[in-house]
Parts: sequence; structure tokens; C-alpha cells
Amino acid sequence: MIAKRKTTAKPVKAAAKSAAKTASKPSAAKRTGRTATKAAAKPARKPAMQLNVIKPSVNNLSVRIFARAAKLDVEEKDVYGATRTPDFLKRNPAHLTPMLEEKGLPRGALWESCAIMQYLSNKHGLEKFYPKNPARRAMIDSAMFYLIGTLYPYVARATYPALRFPQYPGEVGHAELEAHHKSAAQKAAMDAIAEPLDVFRSFYLSDKPFIGGAQPSIADIRLAATLEFLEVVDYKLPKWARDYMAAMEKKLGKAYSEPAADVRGYIAYVRSQAA
Repeated sequence: MIAKRKTTAKPVKAAAKSAAKTASKPSAAKRTGRTATKAAAKPARKPAMQLNVIKPSVNNLSVRIFARAAKLDVEEKDVYGATRTPDFLKRNPAHLTPMLEEKGLPRGALWESCAIMQYLSNKHGLEKFYPKNPARRAMIDSAMFYLIGTLYPYVARATYPALRFPQYPGEVGHAELEAHHKSAAQKAAMDAIAEPLDVFRSFYLSDKPFIGGAQPSIADIRLAATLEFLEVVDYKLPKWARDYMAAMEKKLGKAYSEPAADVRGYIAYVRSQAA
């Protein structure tokens, strides 16, 4: 009987000690609360890159779509009305957007939409947007340079007056000429769009869904963004071009539709003002 009482006493003492230790420790809720407080106090991580944009612009739209489609850690900053400020000009004397800012760049900043997409594709190994194969890459580069040098100037001359964007020096729209001269020049630009546009169909796309093949490339993003502007002048895109733009939006989803909404919204606004 004595042995049994001693045996019973030990677990009681052990249980008492265990209870005392448990009582002295903070509760799980309190520990969790402290952890949550520390987490809340920690400042938010700053994105690796800043993209300065003007949202109604298709040049900016290209990079905005690309950054989303590539899932890059980029923070957008709307610099509408601020590109001629001393601070902006110090970083970007060309006062152009889009402008990417990142520590690894030689001068800290990079502008021109095609150059930004090429740089980010090279840095992050985004071959599906910008293939490493020299021949395939050359076709992507050719399509972008042909767009910038030939198609886009026609699109700009046709749409900038309606968009209320400033014309470039030397353009008829920038000159002190009568309205009928400017409207004639605008019509001539609109008429000229059809030829380079069809080059994209017959040569760069051929029998492929995209310039990049089965997947959209950076050249596809630049082309689709450019064609968005033509809505402001009621340009009648051929069926293949409408299907192409729909395929781009379907393939890229919200990465395309969300930033494109800014351009479309601005076009709807200027059209309503004209009406």
C-alpha cells in the first residue's frame, strides 16, 4: 500500500510542475499576436523596378502589357504632366515615356518601349517573348523596327490630331496651315496604313497565329498595342487584324485587357468630347 501511495504521488507532483511551466509561458494567442505585430511593423518591400508611364499612350501600353504578362516585379508610376519637371529631366533629358528605372542600368534609366522589352527579356531569360535563336530573334527585331519606322508614323499622323496629342515638328499637323491641309494629310496617312499592315499579315505572321509563332512575342505586343489607337478614327481594320487582336487579348488575359482599358477609356473620352 505504501508503494502504491509513493507511485501515485510522483505523477501528481509532475503534473503540478508541468502546469506551473505552462502557466508561466505566454499563450499561443499572445505569441501569435506578437508575431503578427512584428510582421505588421515590417515595412513593405520596394519593387525592384519602377516604370514611369503615361497611361493613354500605346507606347506605354506595350511595356505595361509585357511587364504583367511576364509577371515582373515592377511598380508603375503615372507621370502625366510631370515629364518636363527638373527632376524628371535630370533622369531623362529626352522626357519620354515609358521609362524604366533600375539600379543595374548604366545610367539608372532606360526609355523606348522596344528597348525596355528587349532588356527585360534578356535579363530575365524570357525566351518565350524574345527567343535566343538568332534567326527567330532577327524576325522579332525586324517586325518591331518595321513597325516603329514605317507603320507607327502613319498611325501617329492619322490618330494624334483626334487624340489631341502634340504633332512632331515638321509634320503638317504641327505647321501653321489651314484645317483642310491638315485633314488632307491625316487622310493620306490613314490611306497609307493598309500597305505596311498587310506586310505583317503576309510576311511576319504568314500562317502563324502570332509573329512569335504559337506564343505572342514582344513584337506582337507592340503591334497589338499600336492597333488599339486606330479606334479613335474609326479605321476599318481587316478581319485578320481584328481576329489577331482578339487572339492576343485572349492569350494574355488581364495582362492585356487591364492596361488596354486605360487607352480605350481615353479614346472613348476624346470621342465623346468631339461628339
